[in-house]
Amino acid sequence: MNTLLFRLLFSLSALAFLGSAVVRAEDLNAVKQRMSQRLGAIDALRDRGAAGENNRGFVEARGALSAEENKTVAAENADRSAVYAALAQQTGSSSDAVGRARAKQIAQGSKAGVWLQRENGEWYKK
Repeated sequence: MNTLLFRLLFSLSALAFLGSAVVRAEDLNAVKQRMSQRLGAIDALRDRGAAGENNRGFVEARGALSAEENKTVAAENADRSAVYAALAQQTGSSSDAVGRARAKQIAQGSKAGVWLQRENGEWYKK
């Protein structure tokens, strides 16, 4: 997942440099920091199979999560949504298209045992 974090941080840094109308540079720095702080908790959920990466670039519960774990997933997805919206604005794309492209990158960079969702909605373990 180090490659995933590097790519995400690089994308966020690039957006901060370019200055997005959707998400200001100060906001991107806060998003980057929150996502970095949360990475261990997200990795733990994926490692134990409690959450996976869906085909839209978001973390999705694969079973029952505690209230705190649900908050973590919701916060991660809110930050990812902000990043996808900023990237969409920069590229003239849609947030959905950015998220789906990111899902493919996440799948490629994920380690064995992580739950992933194919484009057709089918879940599989890498």
